[in-house]
Amino acid sequence: MTYIAKPKVSHPGMPRNTLGLTVRDYEGTVSTLCAGCGHDSVTAAIIQAVFELNIEPHMLAKMSGIGCSSKTPAYFASQSHGFNSVHGRMPSVTTGANAANRKLTYIGVSGDGDSLSIGAGQFVHAIRRNLNMCYIIENNGVYGLTKGQFSASADIGTKPKKGLPNQQEPIDPVSTAIALGATYIARSFSGDKDQLIPLIQGALSHDGFALVDVISPCVTFNDHEGSTKSYAHTREFYHHVVEADYIPPAEEIKTQYDEGSAMPIELHDGSKIVLRKIESEYDPTSRAKAFKYLRDRFNAGEITTGLLYIDDSRKEMHDLMGNIETPLSEYPLDKLQPGNDELRKILSRYR
Repeated sequence: MTYIAKPKVSHPGMPRNTLGLTVRDYEGTVSTLCAGCGHDSVTAAIIQAVFELNIEPHMLAKMSGIGCSSKTPAYFASQSHGFNSVHGRMPSVTTGANAANRKLTYIGVSGDGDSLSIGAGQFVHAIRRNLNMCYIIENNGVYGLTKGQFSASADIGTKPKKGLPNQQEPIDPVSTAIALGATYIARSFSGDKDQLIPLIQGALSHDGFALVDVISPCVTFNDHEGSTKSYAHTREFYHHVVEADYIPPAEEIKTQYDEGSAMPIELHDGSKIVLRKIESEYDPTSRAKAFKYLRDRFNAGEITTGLLYIDDSRKEMHDLMGNIETPLSEYPLDKLQPGNDELRKILSRYR
């Protein structure tokens, strides 16, 4: 695959974060995706999110599988670590990397085909382990890289450019994640950067598995009339159930809201997500209520967006396993090796 580097030319007056970096320093190569692809809008949101979070590029690990969505890591944070795994295997590779070096910030970019079909089992167990990562699904309902076949997220009745409408029940990633016990679940639209950026920032700051499902229309194979993942359909049927603002811990909190209309939730790093409820009956901290509401709105044909569920009390993978704070990648080799005597004790259990 050929990558085209972006010219490093920027205005001297561009804003800089606390690291002295500009947004341009978080860019990658020139995108080779189709013009107008929603995935490029997601990339722009990721770039803005990590820039504002002041994440050092070398402390960011970008992971992906196979597909149009999985090309995304090439397009942001070129000075970061990256791994493009085989189809559907991104979660297990990320689990291994995270187990070895817990200091890095992990962001996995996947697609609805990569995560909900061949990678469904991997997706399930990353949630089960509460792996500390931001997991972004760029959801367009088709396999764009292989000419537009329906994916597992295609809605019943949605029409392809050619052929018969889909008749198979779709897998809804956010409802699936709630049922499996994910601790941060959000959905957004690639065309709504004001909503998407703070949701990604909250996911990156969350201590545990954070899912951000992004409806990201495929302009080549799934943006026509009759598609439920098109720009026109999404703009007509999506609505915010909860507005979210991200407030970093270094800034003084200056937010005003009416009693009962907003709810600040403090994350592990001291940052805050401020939720403003659009739907008065919706409670993003109740797993049962959130699941029921989402299924009801899904059955009504609506696309519910915002921070849909959050649980900041459950331990993430390292805490559940009782791992040491020092990353294994930095631990002395002689300390990692149990030695002959200890190995004999371990093996004796199986005799």
